[in-house]
Amino acid sequence: MLSTLSQCEFSMGKTLLVYDMNLREMENYEKIYKEIECSIAGAHEKIAECKKQILQAKRIRKNRQEYDALAKVIQHHPDRHETLKELEALGKELEHLSHIKESVEDKLELRRKQFHVLLSTCLLYTSRCV
Repeated sequence: MLSTLSQCEFSMGKTLLVYDMNLREMENYEKIYKEIECSIAGAHEKIAECKKQILQAKRIRKNRQEYDALAKVIQHHPDRHETLKELEALGKELEHLSHIKESVEDKLELRRKQFHVLLSTCLLYTSRCV
């Protein structure tokens, strides 16, 4: 009977130890579960942040591509200093050509007057001869 009682006590002690062990395991599992949940929440936040960074990187890339396209267009045109020099040279050439035009017009006007005098003289001379 003592032996049976001893076995019962041993079984009860063993069961109590198993129960305590199961409680500690459940607490440990709860702790691990909470850590995993925190990790998952952190991963979601990190994913959201990475998505924002990707969108920003895409925007920056698009802006750089537009900038490069504009830079290529701008490179085809001369710079302001060069354009102003060309404009100044063309202005001088235009002024020079204007002076030449005035000179030619003056010369043409002189020739018209001379021709008119010549015609008048010829007409006067032919009218005396007749």
